[in-house]
Amino acid sequence: MSDGGKEERLVTIKNAVDFGIVGDNISDIAEFTIEKHEFRHDSMLAPEVREEAIERIRDVLWQKVEALKLRRQRVLEDMFSSAQATLEDIVKKG
Repeated sequence: MSDGGKEERLVTIKNAVDFGIVGDNISDIAEFTIEKHEFRHDSMLAPEVREEAIERIRDVLWQKVEALKLRRQRVLEDMFSSAQATLEDIVKKG
């Protein structure tokens, strides 16, 4: 878009995380954790216990991912605020 010779620009911040890969990793972590437990205790979990464990581990890990996404959002907001404040300081001096 043109506005008096000035172009308006959308800033797109790319996702630093591929959530498909994160989902695969979460599943792998859940499976590994259960297998490690079974190995250490030399026993197998019952299928229903294993299923519940996988589901709950995934839920807990996705909550951590959501918390990281929120923290990332706050960091980005802080970066834009810092950039704006820095620009304002420069403009005041000039």
